[in-house]
Amino acid sequence: MKSIQRVLCASALAILTTGFSSIVLAQSTGTAAAQAKPATTEMTDAEVRKVDKGNKKITLKHAEIKNLDMPPMTMVFLVNDVAMLDKVKAGDKVRFKASNDGGKMTVTEMQAAK
Repeated sequence: MKSIQRVLCASALAILTTGFSSIVLAQSTGTAAAQAKPATTEMTDAEVRKVDKGNKKITLKHAEIKNLDMPPMTMVFLVNDVAMLDKVKAGDKVRFKASNDGGKMTVTEMQAAK
């Protein structure tokens, strides 16, 4: 009887350990859905609130950014090409693509909204 209990306990422990390892692995590598999406998939609508050319930043009031799982909000983004900032001013309606570069939200492409 005790040997059956030991086998059952060992089996339960193995199952729990395997499950825990899977959770840790999923957390360290990100979710499968996030990994499957390219960094910049579709354009997002936004309004320019502020342009900071000196610091290569732009403040956007944006719609949901689906590829980043980000709800609508107003926030500051870095830009990967400061020349993008020469084409916009506060109040302009734009469409943009963004990526998460090591925790830094970065606008990778931007155009005037149509």
